[in-house]
Amino acid sequence: MKVVIAPDSFKGSVTALEATLSIEKGIKRAFPDAETIRVPLADGGEGTMENLVSATSGKKIAATVTGPLGKPVEAFYGVLGDGKTCVIEMAIASGLDLVPEMERNPLVTTTYGTGELIKAALEAGYRNFILALGGSATNDGGAGMLQALGIKLLDGEKEEIGFGGGELAQIHEIVVEGLDLRIKESSFVIASDVENPLVGKNGASFVFGPQKGATEEIAQKLDSNLTHWADKVKEVTGVNLHDMPGAGAAGGLGGAFQAFFPAVTEKGAEVVIGYTKLKEKLTCADLLITGEGQVDFQTAFGKTPKRAAQAAKEQGVPTIIIAGSVGKNIEELYQYGVVSVHSIMTRPMALDEAMESASELLEHTAEQICRTYFK
Repeated sequence: MKVVIAPDSFKGSVTALEATLSIEKGIKRAFPDAETIRVPLADGGEGTMENLVSATSGKKIAATVTGPLGKPVEAFYGVLGDGKTCVIEMAIASGLDLVPEMERNPLVTTTYGTGELIKAALEAGYRNFILALGGSATNDGGAGMLQALGIKLLDGEKEEIGFGGGELAQIHEIVVEGLDLRIKESSFVIASDVENPLVGKNGASFVFGPQKGATEEIAQKLDSNLTHWADKVKEVTGVNLHDMPGAGAAGGLGGAFQAFFPAVTEKGAEVVIGYTKLKEKLTCADLLITGEGQVDFQTAFGKTPKRAAQAAKEQGVPTIIIAGSVGKNIEELYQYGVVSVHSIMTRPMALDEAMESASELLEHTAEQICRTYFK
C-alpha cells in the first residue's frame, strides 16, 4: 500500500510539514507497513520556501535585512537542490507576522527587506528566482523593494521618499538607471494565486489592507497613493498596473515585479507541485491525502487541495481531503478525483482548542480514514 501525503498548511496551527508528519503517524498506526511519501505543499504564500527547500534537499541562507517597520530582522532565502534556483519568500522579510498587531499600519510598512534579500542572492551568484508573495504586511506597491535594488523615487525637491504606502503620493520622478543590472540577466517566476488588480474596489488596498491594519479611511488614502504610483510607473515603463491581474498581490509588490523585472506569473500551487515532483511521486500510489485549514466552495477555484487532486487524477489515484473545517458546496471537488472530504473535529470544541490540538486531530483522522478506506 502506497499513500502520498501532500497537504498545505493549516494556517495559524500547523505548517504543511507538521501536518504531513501527523498524517503519516496516523497512517502508520493503522498500517505500520504502509509506504508513505511526504510532499508538503504551499500556494505561494507562507511556507513555500521551506517546503520547496525540503522537497528538493536544498538549503537556506541567512541574511539580516530591513523589516517591514524599518528595523533589522533575521531573514533567509532558499536555494533548491539543483543549486541554481533561489526562492524568495517575501513574508520572511516583509511579512505580517513580523509586525505586532498594535503596530500594523500599511501607511508605514515597507518591502525594502525583500529587495535586500534579492540583492543578497544576486551577489551570491543566483540568477533563477521563484518569488512567493503571500503574507505581506505592506501596501507600498513594491516601492521599498525597488529602492533596495537601486531605483530612486524622488519627490518634488529631488529627495528620496520615505518608507511605506503613505509616501507614494510624494513621488515626482522615478529614476530607473540605478536598477541592479543583474536583474536583466535573471529570470523570475512570481508564485501567486492572487489575481486582484492594483487599485479600485478589488485592488490591494481595499481587499487586503484591512488585515494589515488599514481603516476605511486609510484604505482610501492607500488606494489613491497606489493610483498615483501606477501613473508614474506607466510614464517610465509603459506598463499599466492599474487594472492588471495580479498587480495587487502583496500590497502591489506583484505589480512592481511585473513592471520592472523580466518576470512571469504562475499559480503558486502549480509551481510548488512542479518543483516537488508530486506527479512523479504519485506513480503507482493507492491514495493521495491532502488538505488545509478550511475547505469549502472556494477550494475548487484553484487552492492547493484541488490542484493536488487534479495531479492525482491524472495518475489514476483517488484523493481524500482532510480539513480543519468543512464549509458549504464542496460537491464540485468530486469531479477532480476527490472521493471524500473529512473534518478533523471529533467533537464540539472552541477554535483555539482545535488549533492547539491540530496535530493530534490530524493523526486521529488519518488513522480512521485509512482503516475505513483500506479495510
